[in-house]
Amino acid sequence: METTIEQLKQEVQQVLITNILPYWMNKMTDKENGGFYGRITGQETLVPKSEKGAILNARILWTFSSAYRLLHQPEYWEIATRAMREIIDRFYDKEFGGVYWSIDSNGCPLDTKKQIYAIGFAIYGLTEYYRATGDNEALEYAIRLFHDIEAHSFDHEKNGYCEALTREWNEMADMRLSAKDANERKSMNTHLHILEPYTNLFRIWKNEQLRKQLHNLVRLFIDEILDTNTKHLRLFFDDDWQSKHNIISYGHDIEASWLIHEAALVLNDKQLLTEVEPYVIDIAEAATEGFLPGGGMVYELYQDTSSIDADRHWWVQAETIVGYINLYQHFDDKLSLFRAVQCWEFIKAHLIDHENGEWHWSHRADGTTNKDDDKAGFWKCPYHNGRMCMEIIERFS
Repeated sequence: METTIEQLKQEVQQVLITNILPYWMNKMTDKENGGFYGRITGQETLVPKSEKGAILNARILWTFSSAYRLLHQPEYWEIATRAMREIIDRFYDKEFGGVYWSIDSNGCPLDTKKQIYAIGFAIYGLTEYYRATGDNEALEYAIRLFHDIEAHSFDHEKNGYCEALTREWNEMADMRLSAKDANERKSMNTHLHILEPYTNLFRIWKNEQLRKQLHNLVRLFIDEILDTNTKHLRLFFDDDWQSKHNIISYGHDIEASWLIHEAALVLNDKQLLTEVEPYVIDIAEAATEGFLPGGGMVYELYQDTSSIDADRHWWVQAETIVGYINLYQHFDDKLSLFRAVQCWEFIKAHLIDHENGEWHWSHRADGTTNKDDDKAGFWKCPYHNGRMCMEIIERFS
């Protein structure tokens, strides 16, 4: 087992430093207008006038901050600092708080809505920058954004967080995160990506309100979001936590399993951890329904029609490895280590672009490589695959 882990660690570190990080440093840095370009197509065509998304920028900030914290290379600090300045100087709304959903290629506000998911990622990036550098400005803005979410998105009556609001924090009709999402008031995905940054913020800021809300988020996943019969996570809800739309997202299941566990560990609440850990195993095992030995993790199951989207997306494979590695590390599940290594072999064979750098969007169910969707863009970022590499490096260093 130690030999397997050591080889896996060496391989992912090599991919991180030679394939993933250089792509973003060399191809996505916008030297003309500042920050980072908004898009490179799946055919490796730069689109310099594309809008620049808050999620992309915040994920670049998190990735390079984490890389600098672990590997101490000055070029990673430079990219992380560039991203930090973009979040604070261009994406942060100095009048109303929060961050804009997007800016144009010149850095001016474009879509000014307050998508809570994006604010969560800004917190995630800023807190990681603080962990890496000790920069107090980054921590200050992360705390500001935490208070924005709590002041405007938290539902004090029925619990949980709404999806989106206008720039001025008023209600809006279309709260969808993306065109493929349901227009419901609450979602698993947004709660997962509030849990994630709140966990990182609590590592560095032991605030009592934050502790209470992070604990509450863990409970929400167990009490409201989890389907206790199937052990899958339900995806969309109305204000009263009534489940809408019968879709199973295998990637989100496996990702949530380890992020929920991480939150409980960081809270250091033994009672909560004792209650949560069986669910961590259950959720990851439920996700395994979508795992193809030697073939990676499929995308989604649409329960109403029993149809499956069997494409193997880059981010789902990355989270699959971390979820299984978490089961091996904390519960001595050797089968999960075997599955993680199988998934890594699939990634090396079908998703990593060994010629141009970075990873392709997906490997299609028909066996072809998806070069239609972005190589880098609004949703295609270095965070899932970069984080997978760094989780393995850090967990077994």
